[in-house]
Amino acid sequence: MIHLQSLTDLQLVKLYQNGNDQGLETLLLRHKQKIFTSIYFLARNRELSEDLFQETFIKIIASLRNDGYNEEGKFLSWATMIAHNLVIDYFRKNKRMPMVHDTEEYSPFDVMPERSRNGEQEMIRSEKHARVRQLIEQIPFEQREVLIMRHYGDMSFKEISDVLDINLNTCLGRMRYAMIKLREIIEKKKVNLRA
Repeated sequence: MIHLQSLTDLQLVKLYQNGNDQGLETLLLRHKQKIFTSIYFLARNRELSEDLFQETFIKIIASLRNDGYNEEGKFLSWATMIAHNLVIDYFRKNKRMPMVHDTEEYSPFDVMPERSRNGEQEMIRSEKHARVRQLIEQIPFEQREVLIMRHYGDMSFKEISDVLDINLNTCLGRMRYAMIKLREIIEKKKVNLRA
């Protein structure tokens, strides 16, 4: 009996391409939180994010069936790149970028993996995530985009520069400025992320 959780992403891709749907199911369960979070941070709307997430996996399935997966790249980075392109295409088509803020009912951090926590730890976690969300919303979109792809999409700077069609130095610069801006905001507002 194969323990799917112990297989690498590439092994799961091959398993799926050889007709075992559990390979794809395991990949989806393994990476759905990070992919959805990266979509949500860009789209800023739960319903739209869910639609784009579904579209992302439809495109992933089609690519895997047509042997469109590049074995040299990491599956998560590849999938995040597909998701990012779908988000950007959606907003180009509609000629607007999202300005919607998180609601009390939903946050992208809600879909991130949780370890068992007691009530107090969960409150602290929720407060930290709310603070981080507020900080990320305050940096310019181009910087936020790189930050999200790097930290939530687990993409390398080279992969990000390819997806965004910018040179590597521009990508690194945007990340640097995002971090500087975050530090400035933290110092100005005296935000405590260690609570």
